[in-house]
Amino acid sequence: MSQRESHEAVVHFYATGVYPCSYLEGRDARSQVAIPVELIDAAVYSRLVRLGFRRSGHYTYRPACDACHACIPVRLRVADFAPNRTQRRTLRQHAGLDIRILPLAFRDEHFHLYRRYQASRHAGGGMSDDGSQQYTEFILKSRVDSVLVEFSEKGVLKMVSLVDKLDDGLSAAYTFFEPDDVGCSYGSYSILWQREWALSLGLPYLYLGYWIADCRKMEYKSRYQPLERLFDGVWRDF
Repeated sequence: MSQRESHEAVVHFYATGVYPCSYLEGRDARSQVAIPVELIDAAVYSRLVRLGFRRSGHYTYRPACDACHACIPVRLRVADFAPNRTQRRTLRQHAGLDIRILPLAFRDEHFHLYRRYQASRHAGGGMSDDGSQQYTEFILKSRVDSVLVEFSEKGVLKMVSLVDKLDDGLSAAYTFFEPDDVGCSYGSYSILWQREWALSLGLPYLYLGYWIADCRKMEYKSRYQPLERLFDGVWRDF
């Protein structure tokens, strides 16, 4: 399968082998991967995201499992979003955070926060033992228009979000935050802030990756409405 771009370059797709699903226990997974990575720039990636792809570092993929369709691409229509009471409380709670938009670069403080977050929230998972090289490959390697959004309080780093800029929106690629601050809602605040940023840029969508009905880690995405899902190649109300 291939897709011809205006500059006559061709992006190809291949299916990976089967591997254990990281979201649903006991399931096998398979991905469709776009190659070569050198051709996937910001414009091409924007088109791929609209087709349900995501990226991890230079690796651009979408689920292509043989007998499972649980991973549903979702996006928020930012102009129509109205925060509920809990989300308004989150906005007030974290309104004092200082925010910086930074280029992709290794920073010790970010890496140590990432390590604490993985050890606390994803202990035993595939990334809980990531070293600096794995962190760099996952967070800092990008051929698209990506930035790090840094959230701090009184000079203390609290959260970092990796965000991709697309033709028609922002893509919330990954967020990690201080795991020991009990009662905080950093992850929710990151989505709410990215929604406001997309709105200020005149972009219609915030892409939130995949929603999976039977995965508790993904259920939070359905709290942001109006949400659209990609079904049979068409974005529909969800």
